[in-house]
Amino acid sequence: MSELLKRTWAEVDLDKILKNYQAIRTYVRPQSKLMAIVKADAYGHGDPIIAKEFDAAGADWFGVSNIEEAEQIRNIGIQKPILILGFTPVQFAGKLIEQNITQSVFSKEYAKELNSAAQKAGGKVKIHIKLDTGMSRIGFVYHGEDDAEALVADVCAAAKLSNLVVDGVFTHFAVSDEPGNPYTQTQFDRFMRAIALLEKEGVHFPLRHCCNSAGLLNYPEMQLDMVRPGIILYGMTPSLGMPLPIKLLPTMKLKSVLFQEKWLAAGTPVSYGMTYKTPTRRRLGTLPIGYADGFVRALADKEDVLIRGKRARIVGRVCMDQCMADITEIQKVQSGDEVTIIGQDGEDEIPVEEIASNMNTINYEVTCLIGKRVPRVFFKGGEQVASLNYFLP
Repeated sequence: MSELLKRTWAEVDLDKILKNYQAIRTYVRPQSKLMAIVKADAYGHGDPIIAKEFDAAGADWFGVSNIEEAEQIRNIGIQKPILILGFTPVQFAGKLIEQNITQSVFSKEYAKELNSAAQKAGGKVKIHIKLDTGMSRIGFVYHGEDDAEALVADVCAAAKLSNLVVDGVFTHFAVSDEPGNPYTQTQFDRFMRAIALLEKEGVHFPLRHCCNSAGLLNYPEMQLDMVRPGIILYGMTPSLGMPLPIKLLPTMKLKSVLFQEKWLAAGTPVSYGMTYKTPTRRRLGTLPIGYADGFVRALADKEDVLIRGKRARIVGRVCMDQCMADITEIQKVQSGDEVTIIGQDGEDEIPVEEIASNMNTINYEVTCLIGKRVPRVFFKGGEQVASLNYFLP
């Protein structure tokens, strides 16, 4: 590994990424297409490299949040269909057309604006109709029969616009990570009913999709024409404690180095605010990782790191660029030692879910928070094959 990277870095195992993809593909029914969700820099794992792996593995579609993410995929040569799941300002209609990117359409008003922009750009934009069946986020609303008339009128109006091409329809589940919650079935029934109402009026959808990671695992009967796995591609569970019908492999390690160690007398204050004082004579080590790298202040005095296979507690407030660990009980520790923040070292492991619990959040947020100052280093067969440094060419 380049010495330029050895401050704090993330290691991504591409072999495990592929095994997760294959496990998911095997679980999904053969007739269903697979849209690999690579938004938010592939959940913090490094989108350009990850997207290439999924492309080579046979992913049918790619799902992103915005046009910048879509362009990034096109710029590395991937020609598979891409769906922007979120909002795109209509002035980018020309780019959608030029780069063959499919846009979600969530309201009649947005459809009209996008259509006008597409006319000015001299082409047609492919779209997927987004239905709000109970997530109450974005989409044409269908929460029951009271919404039927407005739904049909608005979607039909959008579908008839001359410079929009309807290529699919989708919705998003709110609680599919809770297998016993009947609301997912309610949403699915609403989705299918809405489609039936629209098809009766002559609006047809080549692709219907509703299953996110949890949905495709817990409700295989709802996989329809396409599924949208995200978090499970990266070896993480959609919800802590959710039973998994397939084996997932964690794919990321987050590492740093111990760059200074010192003995402190009992009662010595540590870091900003002096919120921690050494209870006895203690040996502390300083690590070059802080909240600007995604290791947040909430982890102070709660989270451990691994050094030489042993746990060391983070003490005192986490700073922007650094934090301190109590290394008193670790034998032979010295400056330059590698530190594992996420991942396994020896017989112990710190999973993403442990950090999420100590942050009072979810595993998604932990990996997405890992900052751009942290290079991603990619491995296959135990050998480094690529790296992604967001600041250096």
